[in-house]
Amino acid sequence: MDEDPRADAIAILIEAAHDGDRLTPRAVSDALHLLGLTGTTADDVTDRVHRAQREVARLRRREHELSALFTSARELAELADSDAVLARLVQRAHEMMGVDVAYLSEFDPVTRELRVRATSGSVSPSFQALRVPPGRGLASVVVETRSARWASDYSAYARERHDSGIDDAVSAEGLVSLMGVPMLTRDDVLGVLFVANREEKSFTPEEVALLSALADHASVILQTTRTMRELRESEDASRRTLESLTAHLVERDRANTVHQELVQAVLAGGGFGPVAETLASGLGRAVAILDAHEQMIAAAGPPLPEGMLRLDEVVRAAIADSRRSGHCVAIEGEGVRAVAALSAGAQHFGALLLGDGDFELGAVDFRTIERAAQVGALLELQQEAASGADHRVRSELLADLLDDVPERRGDVERRARRLGVDLYALDSLLLLAVPGDQQSVAARALSRRLDEWALVGEYRGYVVAAFASDRPHPDIETLRAHVARTIQHPVLAVASPERTGELQGAFLGAMRTARLLAALEVPESSVRTEDFLPYSAVLDTDARSLSAFLDDTIGAVRRYDAERNADLLGTLRAFVRSNASPTRTARVLNFHTNTILQRLDRLDQVLGTDWRDEERMFRIGIAVRLDQLRERLRRDLSRP
Repeated sequence: MDEDPRADAIAILIEAAHDGDRLTPRAVSDALHLLGLTGTTADDVTDRVHRAQREVARLRRREHELSALFTSARELAELADSDAVLARLVQRAHEMMGVDVAYLSEFDPVTRELRVRATSGSVSPSFQALRVPPGRGLASVVVETRSARWASDYSAYARERHDSGIDDAVSAEGLVSLMGVPMLTRDDVLGVLFVANREEKSFTPEEVALLSALADHASVILQTTRTMRELRESEDASRRTLESLTAHLVERDRANTVHQELVQAVLAGGGFGPVAETLASGLGRAVAILDAHEQMIAAAGPPLPEGMLRLDEVVRAAIADSRRSGHCVAIEGEGVRAVAALSAGAQHFGALLLGDGDFELGAVDFRTIERAAQVGALLELQQEAASGADHRVRSELLADLLDDVPERRGDVERRARRLGVDLYALDSLLLLAVPGDQQSVAARALSRRLDEWALVGEYRGYVVAAFASDRPHPDIETLRAHVARTIQHPVLAVASPERTGELQGAFLGAMRTARLLAALEVPESSVRTEDFLPYSAVLDTDARSLSAFLDDTIGAVRRYDAERNADLLGTLRAFVRSNASPTRTARVLNFHTNTILQRLDRLDQVLGTDWRDEERMFRIGIAVRLDQLRERLRRDLSRP
């Protein structure tokens, strides 16, 4: 097929536009004539071809840019790692804009700083970690105006915008010209996308538009990232709220169950045991209930941790805190994890102790423990009321039994039978000397350590117990120590002979012995009346009178010994116990008889020459024995 002459003519003209020197003017003229372009010169053709080439190049570049933008859009749709997508976008800006460096700075709305987040082409670590303060640098102008800004030579940019940190970073990177476009949402500036050159450059409108398009994509990435982060935070908050609500509902149901069972336990009258069992079952942990003296009265649940009942200072401080506040107090560590005091007003009855469990106690659980403590306090008040009524009845019966007024003894046997007490079996008596305001507490503490057939009450200023000697009971010192611990005060205990058979006389003997020991200033001890019969039968006085008697009788000898560091009183004691025999006294003291006679002469000077007369010697003998007895009792009391 023959070639088209017009195509050949077009080829000649294109070749002439590229390299006109290779063709003759005649060839160009013939080609123009063939195409009907008479009057058109070769220069016109060359200009048209160059324009067409530039347009083709522009369209190809635009196609490349659109392809890159479409790729970015597809990556946005498949957003998985926002940091990676941002890095790719900055790299694409670097390549498409034909610049030395591209970077993205994220805006912090709180501090109003811009922090470089992603870079491409950067070689300086200081630039990659750059932070732009508010109002400084080209970036702050972009944020403030919310529009694109550029500088062909940053060193000549407005001086008030410069910052030493920014200048150093730009200098380290060797940058000269910069352009930044904002990354915007409807209301906020998210950051600035920058491109920069290491030589002076002017940026065209097409370059600004292209970078703005990429900045819009970056805005979508940042906004999507923030939205996803907020959604995750909202989801986490919702999950925590749901978990908290679920836990609260579980606590509430647990608390309702425990409350109902506590009410049933109180109505059933089972005492502290059901309270401890209900709480231990509901909260899944060991529970112990202690009285005011730290003695366990009930326990339930898993085995109590070792040492749980050996209260340390931390647990005691927590109980004291619970008494003051009325709330359950948590304790860190092992063993006891929570305590609640059993209190009613100023009265303290003990405490609830809780061990560790499979779950942490919540606020509702703490309120449940506090309700259990209140129930325990009510039970104690109830028991005290019942015990108080029984105590009054028994105390009145004991008082009538010990009183010598016949009218008060008329129906003693009938009242004793109603209480289940066998009056004829009561053959032993114990008297306790305690302060008047502590007598009721001491009497109840004593009655708890004796059996129900004993009678305990308050009579003539003392706490008195009448009991049967053939029944097992703690020894006298154990009873005394228990009462002393209960009232936190020294206690003097006086026991009558067992199987005395005559309680009135036994009480009088015990009372005289207690008064004698009080006069001798012995505040606490456990004694028997038979040990003091020679003195208590003769003397029935108070401390002041007895002290005055001893001072009047042998006080001068004591003062003599104190002034001269002597022991004349020891000689007098030995003389009295040796039946006033100087020879026996010398033998007892292991001295020569003459030495004893010299000391007796010295006693004549101190006491007067008539001190050996029968009447004075009788008084001195009593005084010496009482004084020696007081010293022995005080010495015994001071021993650990």
